[in-house]
Amino acid sequence: MNYGKRGAAKKKKALRSKSKKWSKRFALTFFKAILLLILAVGIIGICGGLGVVKGILASAPDTDIDVSPSGFSTFVYDAEGNQIAKLDAEGSNRVPVSMDKIPENLAHAFVAIEDARFYEHNGIDIKGIIRAGFIGLTSGHFSEGASTITQQLIKNNVLTSWTSESEKGFAVKVKRKIQEQYLAIMLEKQMDKDKILENYMNTINLGQNTLGVQAASKRYFGKNVWELNLSECAVIAAITQNPSRYNPITHPEKNAERREKVLGDMLEQGYISQSEFDEALGDDVYSRIQIVNEETGETAINSYFVDALTEMVMEDLEAAGYSETQAFSLLYSGGLKIYSTQDPTIQAICDEVCSNEENYPDGTTWYLNYQLTIQHANGETNNYSKEMLEDYLKQNGSDKKYPLLFSSQDDAYAAAENYKASLLQDGDEVLAEKISMTPQPQISMTIEDQSTGNVVALVGGRGAKEANRTLNRATSTTRQPGSTFKIVSTYAPALDSAGLTLADVFVDAPFNYANGKPVSNWYSSGYRGICSLRDGIRDSLNIIAVKTLTSIKPQLGYDYLQNFGFTTLVESEERNGQIFSDIQQSLALGGITHGVTNMELNASYATIANGGTYIKPKLYTKIVDHDGNILIDNTAGESRQVIKESTAFLLTDAMVDVVTSGTGTSVNFGGMSIAGKTGTTSDYNDVWFAGYTPYYTCTTWTGYDNNAKLSGKNGERNLAKTLWRATMSKIHENLENKAFNVPADIVTATVCSQSGKLPIPGMCDETLKTEYFAKGTVPTETCDVHYQGMVCEYSGLPATEFCPFGVPGTVTMTPALDAALSGNVNQNADGTAANQCPHNAAFFADPNANAIIAQQQLELDARHMLANYDAQMANLQAALQNAQAVLLNAQQQAAAATDPDSQAAAQNAITQAQQEIDNLNSQIMALQNAHALQQQQDQQAGTPGQ
Repeated sequence: MNYGKRGAAKKKKALRSKSKKWSKRFALTFFKAILLLILAVGIIGICGGLGVVKGILASAPDTDIDVSPSGFSTFVYDAEGNQIAKLDAEGSNRVPVSMDKIPENLAHAFVAIEDARFYEHNGIDIKGIIRAGFIGLTSGHFSEGASTITQQLIKNNVLTSWTSESEKGFAVKVKRKIQEQYLAIMLEKQMDKDKILENYMNTINLGQNTLGVQAASKRYFGKNVWELNLSECAVIAAITQNPSRYNPITHPEKNAERREKVLGDMLEQGYISQSEFDEALGDDVYSRIQIVNEETGETAINSYFVDALTEMVMEDLEAAGYSETQAFSLLYSGGLKIYSTQDPTIQAICDEVCSNEENYPDGTTWYLNYQLTIQHANGETNNYSKEMLEDYLKQNGSDKKYPLLFSSQDDAYAAAENYKASLLQDGDEVLAEKISMTPQPQISMTIEDQSTGNVVALVGGRGAKEANRTLNRATSTTRQPGSTFKIVSTYAPALDSAGLTLADVFVDAPFNYANGKPVSNWYSSGYRGICSLRDGIRDSLNIIAVKTLTSIKPQLGYDYLQNFGFTTLVESEERNGQIFSDIQQSLALGGITHGVTNMELNASYATIANGGTYIKPKLYTKIVDHDGNILIDNTAGESRQVIKESTAFLLTDAMVDVVTSGTGTSVNFGGMSIAGKTGTTSDYNDVWFAGYTPYYTCTTWTGYDNNAKLSGKNGERNLAKTLWRATMSKIHENLENKAFNVPADIVTATVCSQSGKLPIPGMCDETLKTEYFAKGTVPTETCDVHYQGMVCEYSGLPATEFCPFGVPGTVTMTPALDAALSGNVNQNADGTAANQCPHNAAFFADPNANAIIAQQQLELDARHMLANYDAQMANLQAALQNAQAVLLNAQQQAAAATDPDSQAAAQNAITQAQQEIDNLNSQIMALQNAHALQQQQDQQAGTPGQ
């Protein structure tokens, strides 16, 4: 340092320099400005930050928030309260439980692994945030979680619009985190810790489409959450962080690692002891999980009954005012409790009978359904249907009428593979392929308690059910009802309001529809003449049914069917320019446009079984919402009186004849009152049996899905009756046999079976019968078919006053006889057909009358002789057979005799029997000779023999 004179002067000059002085002043001023600027920016930043935070909080949901989980499983119960189905939409497989049902170990496990300071913080964990921040700053990875259980609850149940996709931006994440923390603090001021934890455990995703601890407990362990042990609690708590990675079914080893950490944290935080830790860690819990998984499976296939139930519930919810979307949401995620009408015992019997292949005829065939999607090498994509496969088979040598029916599944698979090979070219790729086969013939069955309308069991098809809401042949398929329709379309209205009775008659003779087409009987040939309505029901006579409906008018039959609950009938429908209507004569035989469903046909028969009161078939009695309120009460159901109670009884009694002596005898299992009716379409595409006991109504259907004809060779046409009997006999094994109730207004009366009218006093004895009638419908007219008085012995007709051959007797004047007499010489003077013998005044005015009378007398004498001959010969032949039997018995006794006295007695019996035989042979020979001589004399006299 320069301390000299020159240096000091220089220093002094520098201090007095004006430029230096201004330079320092400027630097100081600039520094102050910078400080002020920094301060201003800081203040502005803080204010801006506070404004941003305020804006974020302002856009947060209302602090009066609802954190209870939404979306719950719907449960279906049978008539005994057993759960038979659980209905879940995606995100609704949740079964809420209260905190008192959740084990402490499970609650502690979640707290230990997810939020150790849960019981200490106010909604956000400051220590956790600082720890996560420090780790992020030092490692460069901000993946360390700091969300509390309260925050997770907010995220899952309140801030649900924030998805992982939308949270990719940093600003968005910050905004969500600020709102989440703010709402967590607010929630903790409103709700206690236990309630927060309860909602959290009912909310969280625990894999395998389960939400909440109860659903997870059922899925993984097959038991309720309150039955879990410590090890099982740790398994469930271990899932939470990553439900896919820590899934105990698909990744048991990863879950085991996480479970050990859960147990370790519980031990460290004082929730369990060392011995409890060791015991839980040693539990082979994952073997049990795999066993339960094999039993429960990933998804359950609902029964045909549940499928039909869901359809009915949807319809009823919409009828109650819900939109289709609202109804679907309620059904699959509304947490409903649906109490069905299914009787588990009866359903089990139906399932057993219908799945037992021994009940089916030999020769089961398989109906192939094959669909294929191919992306060709040129990028074009084509879909191929089963109809295309059918055309391919027809074009490539199949001579079968139904080429998609195969005698074995192997043949069906081979056909599908050959078809696919014919379509694929080099470079092609199969995008999708679906193949299924159903056994044929198919079946359906409905059983209803007719007194309540409750459908207690239902089977929608034969074979394994592979998916939910597949084709349900009991409720969704319409088939032609055949002769089962005769009862409800024809005989019910005829007896109920058209003035006919079971005793009324029609003639089974050739008859045409109005369009000229003949009505065919189901039996091969011939006609049965006069038949009553009871006969028509018992023997399922087509012509009698069509004549009955024609007489009461098809419109009346149609109106009654509407009242019986059929929804598939057509009053007038245009298709391809042609008008179709079910108001036709063919309605009597079930010839309708669209057919009927099994359940609706069964309901119509249940109406008759229920004394004429229709109850719309029910699959459930009530629906309760998530909060326990009754949403729909279906206990009573929709009902109306369709036919009078007396009509129902008359139909029932006639259908008892079907089972005891008519077309349905094979369903009669004995020991129970049964009424029913067979039904077969003309081409044997559909075969039915609908019948009932005092307890249940059951209808069975059999047929091919593709309308192939049922075979008459292997018993296919009897399958409906076979299944009906097998099922109903088991159902009624322990039920008391009761008679069908006879209403007070039912009376009996004796009538002539040929006319249905009161008999003429002293005659009709051979045709008398006792019949049931509704009071006030007993016939008042007397028989117009029979005549009693003097009868012409020669012609068999009522004798005139001039008749020389008149004898007391009875004549049946059938319409057939009237027709036979029409147009011949036996006419009245006015030319009309005669109902009397030809021996009237006009006859005797003929000069040849006496000669004709003489000739007729000879014919009568010959008839008498021949009639006597036949009687005598029959008596002699019977006596000869008896004598021969006596001789054979005596010979056997002689051969077996061991002492002289027995042998002598037997030999004496042989001698007497032989003498009797010789005597009878002599009488027969003499009678034959006399008869031959008489015939010779008759021929010489010109009288023909008979």
